[in-house]
Amino acid sequence: MSLQKYQAFITSIEYGSITKAANVLGYTQSGVSRMILELEKEWNLSLIKRSKSGVFLTSDGHKLFDQIKRICNEQQILKQYIEDLNDCQSGLLRIGVFSSVATHWLPNIMKRYKNDFPNIQIELLLGDYTEIEEWILEGRVDFGFLRLPSPQKFETLSIEPNDRLMVILPKDHPLADCEKFPMQKLEEYPFILLEKGVNAEISRLFEQTGIHPQINFKTWDDYAIMSMVENGLGISILPELILSRIPYQIIAKELDTPFYRNIGIAMRSQENLPKSAKKFLEYLAYRNC
Repeated sequence: MSLQKYQAFITSIEYGSITKAANVLGYTQSGVSRMILELEKEWNLSLIKRSKSGVFLTSDGHKLFDQIKRICNEQQILKQYIEDLNDCQSGLLRIGVFSSVATHWLPNIMKRYKNDFPNIQIELLLGDYTEIEEWILEGRVDFGFLRLPSPQKFETLSIEPNDRLMVILPKDHPLADCEKFPMQKLEEYPFILLEKGVNAEISRLFEQTGIHPQINFKTWDDYAIMSMVENGLGISILPELILSRIPYQIIAKELDTPFYRNIGIAMRSQENLPKSAKKFLEYLAYRNC
């Protein structure tokens, strides 16, 4: 019963609302409220503040929140192990993923996987490399797609070691007809930088080559960059994977000095993955089908 109270408390804070927490957990609003009140009474502490705009942590709640969340995460892991014994007939698979993989690989993989394991729920957490690494470390996801190598000590599987970094140009750009884009020319045109987190590959490319582009805009959204390039606001560099089946009127050119992104899977321990996650890894070959 205490674990239910812990989850009621954690979910209410994560959603900022007891009503929303009740909907997520499948309880009544009064049931969730009662569980939190019982928890506060047991511990003789005030954990949350209630207001018209939602619920918030008290100072005591702040001190206990992370520890209670860890207990809930560990309970979820235990539950997953028990469900694994039932041969993947139920369970939750949590995956950390960045946008290009979520758009171009996962639909094909998930279609095949769900056809064979229809009762496995899949939760996708979309983020940048740094966020996904944190989710793996915290146990919030079972595994994550990352650019390799990762600075963290994960077990990894390389999936696509040669995802080229491509220069994207508007169709009327002076170098639209060149076979390969000269690296030094990156300094001569307004540049739109794809950057979020501390492990951005485009910034690393510039550090490695000593190139200093005229950065006019920075954003973490690949598609916003494509739209801005299409409208003549600058040029940019994006991984080749995200450029598949795009609706934008832009041109992609390989650099005269090629650079690649190595995409892989990272996890704390492959041996300790839930069976549903181990099975999912067997379906990675369907990513381009």
